[in-house]
Amino acid sequence: MNNFQKRVLTSLIALPLSIFFVVKGGYFLSFFLFFIFFVGVHETFTVFKKATTRLFLLLLLTLSILSIFYLGVSTDKSLFLLYFIIAISISSDVGGYVFGKTFKWKKLTKISPNKTFSGVFGSYFCSFICGITFDDLSGSSSYEFLLSDLTPVPEILLIIIFSTVAQLGDLIISYFKRLEKIKDTGKILPGHGGIFDRIDGLMFVAILGFVLYQFNT
Repeated sequence: MNNFQKRVLTSLIALPLSIFFVVKGGYFLSFFLFFIFFVGVHETFTVFKKATTRLFLLLLLTLSILSIFYLGVSTDKSLFLLYFIIAISISSDVGGYVFGKTFKWKKLTKISPNKTFSGVFGSYFCSFICGITFDDLSGSSSYEFLLSDLTPVPEILLIIIFSTVAQLGDLIISYFKRLEKIKDTGKILPGHGGIFDRIDGLMFVAILGFVLYQFNT
């Protein structure tokens, strides 16, 4: 089984499980976040050697876990925003991977050799498709609010910001991995690597989403 097949198989198992725990909320969400935090802390101290890197990653991991927990348990609006954050982060990652592998345009940066301009385009493209879907959902009869009610930022700009932050988050974690001369932070997710490899962009977007939500409450 090649790396791509492992990646797809892992996604087919891990993604539905992750959605289940987030949607169920309560103790399910708490357990899920505690597990991610525990594995993330383990990766921080076993993979990264520099004290400053460890401190930054621990702070980032803690703030993102707390942000996700708060958004997941507060109100229907905050929960919907959390769904939106996760969906945009995943769409941005998937779009970048698929478009980058398919079109193989010019390399974006030496920090992460696999990142290409076609991947950047794919990230924004898939994020916009996802954002339009959520905008339609928030305007349906099932909800009493619009996507624009969740933060002080217009939805189109919010999609661009979240996708950009997700991509920058990916590059930042890639930078730290490059300093350690490693490809992945772990092996817990076959085809993907470690926890930090999978939630790199989501951590940054979750913190930003929490801050924006607070400005709107």
